Amino acid sequence: MQIAQNSVAAFHYTLTDDEGQVIDSSEGREPLTYLHGSGQIVPGLEKQMEGRAVGDKFIADVSPEEGYGVHHAELMQEVPREAFQGVTDIQPGMQFQGRGPQGEINVTVTKVENDKVFIDGNHPLAGKTLHFAIEITDLRAATEEELAHGHVHGAGGHHH
Repeated sequence: MQIAQNSVAAFHYTLTDDEGQVIDSSEGREPLTYLHGSGQIVPGLEKQMEGRAVGDKFIADVSPEEGYGVHHAELMQEVPREAFQGVTDIQPGMQFQGRGPQGEINVTVTKVENDKVFIDGNHPLAGKTLHFAIEITDLRAATEEELAHGHVHGAGGHHH
């Protein structure tokens, strides 16, 4: 069996940046399981998973356009400290949820200067080429229920 639309695939991965620094890994954890074709993983990786089989090991390089997007300068802003009501100690790296023109947006504090807070609404991996080391560990056809719900259900059943 090969990975195709509506199949459930499980894989171990190590994600690194251009410098070889590990960003994320499934090492020591269960493999990541997803429903192929449902947009649960970045598009560039999903394309490279197509046609793979259990036991396949490969490197998938994903461009920003097919990963977490390009970096948009307009998503970087300076806001007054008063905008963070109830938060007394604002530090770089902290993440908050805010409202933008398109609805909810996650922002990361990049710098704090007196009464100004600098935030970035880009995904932390926006603008970066992603390097995945992949090992396919399991593959099966999705169940009717999984297809109807658009995601994988666990071995012990699933309730909404």
